[in-house]
Amino acid sequence: MRFALALLPLVALAGCNGSNNAAGGNSSAPVQAAAPVAGVPAPAGKQWTDVVEKTADNGFRQGNPNAPIKLVEYGSRMCPFCAQFGTTGVEPLREKYIKTGKVSYEYRDFLIHGAPDLALALLNQCVPTDAFFPMLDQIYAGQEGFEQKIMSLQQTSPQVLDQIQQMPPPQAAAGFAQALGMVDFMKQHGLPEAQAKACLADQKKIEEIAKVNADGANVHGVNSTPSFFINGSKADVNTWSDLEPLLQKAGAR
Repeated sequence: MRFALALLPLVALAGCNGSNNAAGGNSSAPVQAAAPVAGVPAPAGKQWTDVVEKTADNGFRQGNPNAPIKLVEYGSRMCPFCAQFGTTGVEPLREKYIKTGKVSYEYRDFLIHGAPDLALALLNQCVPTDAFFPMLDQIYAGQEGFEQKIMSLQQTSPQVLDQIQQMPPPQAAAGFAQALGMVDFMKQHGLPEAQAKACLADQKKIEEIAKVNADGANVHGVNSTPSFFINGSKADVNTWSDLEPLLQKAGAR
């Protein structure tokens, strides 16, 4: 499989609108009202938030795999709106809904910001599966630092950014990972540098992420982040305050 992902200009980091991505497939549909669903006990010695699996769609799911309410997010680690949800919405989602076994939460990559997103996706997936979500939380918490490095390079070394952006996406991802301090960030969070660099060059993983991205756009009609689906229905919301009532409407109450 060839990796086909156009790099977006770095100025696009100000927003998370993917107008350059194909949009088709499922259109938005109202979340169907449902009776309250019952909670499900977690496996002995665990909470449902401890249960994390890679899915057949190459996403990462946290919670009860048989939860009656399935929440899927297509997200971008360099998207400010995704970071807002990741730093303010995920914790109540986990505490109030995932831990009950009523809701599962699956994260899928949608690379709105091209190679920088690809770099962070590869590095995030470099950690053990059960550490995926804690690392995702740390990446969102550190997003502002990556953006500041981009702004600094744009001012002091624009030619460096130009050279990286001219590379094929996999090589550009590795270039951004070094230039924006992403490899150092991962080292500070316990991932050895050699392992991080190997993951950035993992062609199989690159192809998996590219397929998730392409399926999001071409099959599910995703063209912005964050995009949420509740039991397969696309929800036209991007904040926790708007998402929670829809989960409750679907029975998570």
